[in-house]
Amino acid sequence: MTWNASLKLDYSLEAGKSVARFEHQGPLRILQSLYPEGDAICHNVIVHPPGGLVGGDSLSLNFSAAAGSHGLVTTPGASRFYRTEGKPALQTTSLQLAENSRLQWLPLEAICYSGCLAENRLSASLAPSAELLAWDITALGLPAAGKPFDAGSFCQHLELPGVWLERAQIDAKDELLMNSPLGLAGQRCIATLFFAAGSKLGKQRRQQALEVAHEVIKNHSLCAMSGVSSPDPQIVVLRVLSPMVEPAMDLLRQIRLVWRSHFWALAPSNPRIWST
Repeated sequence: MTWNASLKLDYSLEAGKSVARFEHQGPLRILQSLYPEGDAICHNVIVHPPGGLVGGDSLSLNFSAAAGSHGLVTTPGASRFYRTEGKPALQTTSLQLAENSRLQWLPLEAICYSGCLAENRLSASLAPSAELLAWDITALGLPAAGKPFDAGSFCQHLELPGVWLERAQIDAKDELLMNSPLGLAGQRCIATLFFAAGSKLGKQRRQQALEVAHEVIKNHSLCAMSGVSSPDPQIVVLRVLSPMVEPAMDLLRQIRLVWRSHFWALAPSNPRIWST
């Protein structure tokens, strides 16, 4: 039996308040909207009761932010791609931001169990004045639990059409990719944080974003395995390799806070679910 589910989440600005409305099919839900930062930013948590995907399963997530709205979406725990003997499991996420909207897409990590066949796709479309802060964190196996990623494959696809595309095909049997210094260098967590705009970021704004990220990186334990760059004038990207999730997540959270302050003049704030 396969589990197929979809979720459509729409943010709109109503009388100065960002409001979330959603529709779903299958086992996907949105918990109550929260406003820890005030009415302008609506926080939501996605819940997927099965807890993971096996061969043939699919999740389809579609989020939109209407003009002037600001949404933040996260998850209460890791998603999981389990071992399968059959078809690949697929998760697709589509983000659409209208003019002057903001969205933060901050799911916790995706864990790829040994023997999985999985694909995780994210695509974002931004109006010229829209801005997006998002991350993607992938854990290959559970090394701390003695469960290495030694079989199966994972495909990751991150895209801002016409601006930026990153696609990785990871095969557990590819020794050069998994362990070479030119590949993953034996690291088993891959993390990406990016800030994207619908039009070109000003040179000074972009340069300062790189500088504040460099300041955090140079004092972090993962400084030798992290880098930040701007591959296009519309985007700034942090990339991290780590032996496990926790150090990478710590670095992403720190840089997310300094980028929120830099780009949006927002005070430090994390979703409440992360501290439970």
